[in-house]
Amino acid sequence: MAMTTIDNADLDEAKEERRARRLTKINKVSTYLDVMGLGFLVPIMRMAAGDSPKQQLSALGRTLVVPLIGITLFIFAWASLAPQVQTSLGAIPGPAAVMEQAGVLYDDHVAERAKADAFMERQEVRNQALIEQGLEERVKWRSYTGKPTYFDQIFTSLWTVALGFLIATLLAVPLGIMCGLSPIVNGALNPLIQIFKPVSPLAWLPIVTMVVSALYVNASDALPKSLVISALTVTLCSLWPTLINTALGVSSIDRDLMNVGKVLQLPRLTTIRKVVLPSAMPLIFTGLRLSLGVGWMVLIAAELLAQNPGLGKFVWDEFQNGSSDSLARIMVAVLTIGIIGFLLDRIMYALQAAFTYSAQR
Repeated sequence: MAMTTIDNADLDEAKEERRARRLTKINKVSTYLDVMGLGFLVPIMRMAAGDSPKQQLSALGRTLVVPLIGITLFIFAWASLAPQVQTSLGAIPGPAAVMEQAGVLYDDHVAERAKADAFMERQEVRNQALIEQGLEERVKWRSYTGKPTYFDQIFTSLWTVALGFLIATLLAVPLGIMCGLSPIVNGALNPLIQIFKPVSPLAWLPIVTMVVSALYVNASDALPKSLVISALTVTLCSLWPTLINTALGVSSIDRDLMNVGKVLQLPRLTTIRKVVLPSAMPLIFTGLRLSLGVGWMVLIAAELLAQNPGLGKFVWDEFQNGSSDSLARIMVAVLTIGIIGFLLDRIMYALQAAFTYSAQR
């Protein structure tokens, strides 16, 4: 009887150890799930590992049930109130009409890609026949020039905002480091930052358009003028959050760390690389996240006003089209812009968690 009691105690202890190990692994994974917006999976995994169901159900309610209720209420209000609002293009479309137009846009994309493939296939057959006849000099390859689809315009907008954001980062981070390290540089640049930071893209756009048209004469196919104009407008409006947060992060570094670099007589660049950047990285990434969000909003406005290819131009074209489906397509674009903006922020948050210690605490 005593042996049975000891065996049961050992089994219970072994089970508790296994449960503790599983919970430790879940704690390590939870950070990455939160970064990806999948934090609601953590309570489910904890319950499966044997943790208290009452606490985990409460956490699951906060992370999954409450957001789902909010989304459901929004969709219900949208579906109920939208048909009651009449516009020049008809009633405001509800969720069903918007989903239908999203499917139509996808079908249009598939059909356009099929046309492009058929065009390239016919061209290949024609050129192969010319080669077989010994007429290689008549062989020509032409690109398909069909209309850009909705998904093509999404990728155009993403490529444009990526270019503008990259330029802004390359400008803002070094300038922010200089401002944070040198009170003289900060005093010289701070008035300019305060003046240009609130300037709207509506003001920058005509200036950028004229400058690019004057200087960028021989435009390449990879970087057309319209893309450069939109990207530079994004740059001018989005670099300020990164610059300000970088300067704040650098100026907030513990003076003892800087003094250690001076005692060790580290070169300036080594001090920046080994001391300044790691210490200021959390605030730098905060600035980058803000800059990317600003850049994405600015880009849509720039494309809409300048009629440059992208989601902004798609919205304007549908507004000018004035068909019965235009309003639903515009709302598809609005939802797409919001979802992409959320995903871009999640990507930056994931990078922040990967490259900064404090983001993982």
